[in-house]
Amino acid sequence: MSEIKRINLPLTDEVVRSLKAGDNVLLSGELYTGRDAAHKRLIEAIDANQALPLPIEHQTIYYVGPAPAKPGEVIGSAGPTTSYRMDDLTLPLLERGLKGMIGKGERAEKVIEGMKKYGAVYFAAIGGAGALIASTIIKKEVIAYEDLGAEAIHRLVVKDFPAIVVIDSEGNNLYRTEREKYKGE
Repeated sequence: MSEIKRINLPLTDEVVRSLKAGDNVLLSGELYTGRDAAHKRLIEAIDANQALPLPIEHQTIYYVGPAPAKPGEVIGSAGPTTSYRMDDLTLPLLERGLKGMIGKGERAEKVIEGMKKYGAVYFAAIGGAGALIASTIIKKEVIAYEDLGAEAIHRLVVKDFPAIVVIDSEGNNLYRTEREKYKGE
């Protein structure tokens, strides 16, 4: 097992380049949430030459629609959603400096090529671990599209959010390399 890397957010170009597929990380700092509906609105804003409601450069977006918080808690269960649903909406954000994405599952080749071109990384969060992940979120506020409910864009402050680098900025893809190891057995 590789050593766990502690990463402060937002991501710098140097940190992105240092991360390799297979690295276990604990993320601390600010990140933003966004799923399909929020991504569609972000792309509509870009297409209309409007300012985005979040600072996208060097930021990380977590593909999550958090459950409502119970009394006394910051957030409810906050497990990752399937990332491919954002694939058609990701390149314009990478072009504007998005450096990290957190979700689960494979990414389209065009997203991987965009990550290589613009220097970004894709982290996997563990599906089914929403309660554990929620315990690493110390602050949450809605910053855009409140009408979308759980799919609104939230600014989260996290401490030791556990993730794995599954696709690095060179395009190395843990989903592919690990499957290859077991082919033919």
